[in-house]
Amino acid sequence: MSGGEAPPATVQPEAPAVVCAGLIIADLFVSPLPSLPRPGELVVSEGFLLDAGGCAVNTAVILARLGVRTGLVGKVGDDEYGGWLRRSLARRQVLVDGVSTTQRSATSQTVILPVDGEDRRYIHVPGANAELAVADIAAVLPGARVLAIGGYLALSGLDPKEAADLLAGARTRGTATLLDIVVPRGADDPVKALRPVLPYVDCFLPNQDEARLITGHDNPADQARALLQWGCASVVITCGADGAVYADPARVIQVGPCSVEAVDGSGAGDAFTAGIILGLLEGWPPEQRLRFAAALGGSVCRGLGCTGTVFTRDEALAAADGVQLDGSS
Repeated sequence: MSGGEAPPATVQPEAPAVVCAGLIIADLFVSPLPSLPRPGELVVSEGFLLDAGGCAVNTAVILARLGVRTGLVGKVGDDEYGGWLRRSLARRQVLVDGVSTTQRSATSQTVILPVDGEDRRYIHVPGANAELAVADIAAVLPGARVLAIGGYLALSGLDPKEAADLLAGARTRGTATLLDIVVPRGADDPVKALRPVLPYVDCFLPNQDEARLITGHDNPADQARALLQWGCASVVITCGADGAVYADPARVIQVGPCSVEAVDGSGAGDAFTAGIILGLLEGWPPEQRLRFAAALGGSVCRGLGCTGTVFTRDEALAAADGVQLDGSS
């Protein structure tokens, strides 16, 4: 370099608008079965689907399809599944710089078994997800407009106090915070892990069964009101084919389902979360966010897997017009 010549400018990568942090899983979906096989019985399936999954992944993939610059934070193992997940997600325009590799654990895997007329069954390997730490999320977060943590309570490496500090700091910097949970069987006192973080959550998104476990209430509206008392700014209880219930301190809104021919309900809640996030980025009022989210959530139920049949933005906007809302103060 000649004297007086300035060094070349370093171009900083553009920060993602949204950071999705949490569960990253290699999912194996079995086509819906008429019944589970009896011991020793061979049941013929229409096919299997191996796909990237987990709460954080599903939401990130859908947001990327909607044109949102989205970063993913999580852990995979140093194995074939980990490499495949990175490549698959990068092809779908998800930013994977925040996905780190651990030598200690295998990549998380799940087998999903849908049976006609019954709820899905899951066989799960927690794997590398257990090693995700708050520091991993904090390293990617600066500049993001939204932070969505997917699979909290199933992420045993996230210390509740550290997670609360992360969420509080994010909100102070103007980042909207969303939290989705998974309650593993036999989990130690989920309420103890939730109480410290909920006061720093802008939107909490459990499903009806999860909300029943943590509040003791059966009715979604009662669940939502109880959770608001724990400090979150708003809450959405997703209720499968019955739609969802939204609540904030001013109102409760019953959200109808999006009318689709359902094949597999996997990922509907994560798609709903993606719709809420897009609405926040666009500055939509709650009613518009909820209709759009319901449309996205319904759309992924039309085929096997969590993201393959999701509506485009225009399709979701059109379908949202048919979603019914019933509000009360």
